[in-house]
Amino acid sequence: EPIQERFFRPHFLQAPGDLTVQEGKLCRMDCKASVSGLPTPDLSWQLNGRPIRPDSSHKMLVRENGVHSLIIEPVTSRDAGIYTCIASNRAGENSFSLELIVAAKEVQKAPVFIEKLQNTGVTEGFPVRLECRISGEPSPQIFWKKENESLTYNTDRVSMHQDNYGYICLLIQGATKEDAGWYTVSAKNEAGIVSCTARLDVYTQWQQPPQQTKPKKVRPSASRYAALCDQGLDIKAAFQPEANPVHLTMQPGLVESDDL
Repeated sequence: EPIQERFFRPHFLQAPGDLTVQEGKLCRMDCKASVSGLPTPDLSWQLNGRPIRPDSSHKMLVRENGVHSLIIEPVTSRDAGIYTCIASNRAGENSFSLELIVAAKEVQKAPVFIEKLQNTGVTEGFPVRLECRISGEPSPQIFWKKENESLTYNTDRVSMHQDNYGYICLLIQGATKEDAGWYTVSAKNEAGIVSCTARLDVYTQWQQPPQQTKPKKVRPSASRYAALCDQGLDIKAAFQPEANPVHLTMQPGLVESDDL
């Protein structure tokens, strides 16, 4: 007695949920339909109730393990909507639906300096800031180097900072002679990379002279020696003891009194 063939309505063992894909990227929807008898179901895809036809950007694949895939590449704004996958055979049909949201394409702009690093000088022992401002989309990564050595982490004395407005800062607390040199800041994102270099000079701290109660006023015609002495510089020490040129001697007649 021949065995009567039985048919069963298909059902899905695997189905994707809602998806969000960025415009220009690849979207893949995988599903797997199963039946307990024959025939094997046919699968079709719809977007907002309209059949999807294979073309250069829409492909339908079937793997040996029974997984069906709808691949869209590149995704455009026209691909957004409700997708329905229908599995059918002579016993009936089954379906599932999902929503594809297409996110706007990310704007990419290579980094650019709005304000560049400037050569800077600082007195030894004082704090100093190396500052610049950078723009770019997406927000670039920042890298600092001193000469050929990368500055990869913050310390109590040297720290790297940046804010949401593109301002970048390298802060040095209590500058030393070893801090002097060339500093480079680089900004990198998916669209490009840009760098800027500046020099930091660290000066020796000079002993400041006591302030005079009533500083003298010197005519513009006064000798250079008189003007420098009036600023508190010991110019005589720079000359030999026997060298005492007459034209370097202060002329009392050239100094005005406060009454004048």
